[in-house]
Amino acid sequence: MLGHAATFDTYTYVQKLKAAGMDERHAAIQAEALFELIEERLTTKQDLTDTEAALQRDIKELDTSLQAKIEATKAELQRDIKGLDVKIEATKAELQRDIKGLDVKIEATKAELQRDIKGLDVKIEATKAELQRDIKELDTSLRAKIEATKAELQRDIKELDTKSETRLKELELRMVIKLGSMIIIGFGLMMTASRIWPVPVQYVVPPAQELRLPAPAVGQGGISTGAVPVAPGQSAP
Repeated sequence: MLGHAATFDTYTYVQKLKAAGMDERHAAIQAEALFELIEERLTTKQDLTDTEAALQRDIKELDTSLQAKIEATKAELQRDIKGLDVKIEATKAELQRDIKGLDVKIEATKAELQRDIKGLDVKIEATKAELQRDIKELDTSLRAKIEATKAELQRDIKELDTKSETRLKELELRMVIKLGSMIIIGFGLMMTASRIWPVPVQYVVPPAQELRLPAPAVGQGGISTGAVPVAPGQSAP
């Protein structure tokens, strides 16, 4: 600040003002004010220069620090990346081992499933054969039962037919007996009535006697039903 003040000569400046007609007191006040203004301006400029220099130093130091931190961070990141690569390789190898183990398990499971399928096929064939035998036995049993039932029905039908014929014969016999009884009763009533009310005797000319020829022999065409009547004076057919 003294160097800046020395560059401004207040005495010379006051003398110049006095020579211009200004009194010494006002000239001194103006010279002092101008000196303070110049000093303030010079001080502000110097401060700015000092601040700029300080900022440049700070920026340079900050840049150096940032570069150092960046390099350190870069190195740390590189170490982390290398460590990560190592972990990735280890994980990859582990996954490959797991995949191989899984492939082995899959193959074992596949073989086991194939064995189970083969065993199931054998069981299915055995069950199929057993069902065929059961069906055959059931068919034979059903046929035997059907035949037995058929024979039993035939016997029942035959017995029913025999019973029906027997009942019909019994019914015919009863009808014949009732009819004979009715004929005998009617004949007895007629005899009783003829005794009670005798009929006058009248001469009746006997009718012409009919000749009866013996019945023809049985042939292939059928059976004869009896003698054929022939009128007198006619020959047999």
